[in-house]
Amino acid sequence: MNTYRKSDGFSLIEVMVAMMISGIALMGTLGAVEITSRYAQQGGLSNKAMEQAQARLEVKRSIRWQSLLEDDLDHDGTPDSFMVDDGQGADITAGDGIYTAMCERDGITVVWTIEGEPQRPLHTTGLVTIRAVASYSNRKGER
Repeated sequence: MNTYRKSDGFSLIEVMVAMMISGIALMGTLGAVEITSRYAQQGGLSNKAMEQAQARLEVKRSIRWQSLLEDDLDHDGTPDSFMVDDGQGADITAGDGIYTAMCERDGITVVWTIEGEPQRPLHTTGLVTIRAVASYSNRKGER
């Protein structure tokens, strides 16, 4: 004898519960994708900032001593800016023997400084310290 079971499908409540569970899972997945994307973008900016700071250090290390305070930012052979010790812009204190310059490109600001031996003019010193700092703003506008 055949037994036949009557199957009417899913009820409306079962379908709604399944849709709600699927929606919650989808929202969690999309949130994770957004967070991952944000961290990947932040990591990319961090790497780019580090590359720009490292490039500026390498340029300063390889330049002739007489041209140490000149910067050719567009690489055309003509100095675009000169490092100064005037207390303006990125230079914090005038006359402190720390020469400073700054460049902003692709949302990244690089500030580099050259400091001679203490209490000696830069043209008479035999040793200098070169520093480069790169910064950028995150989504909240914090540097």
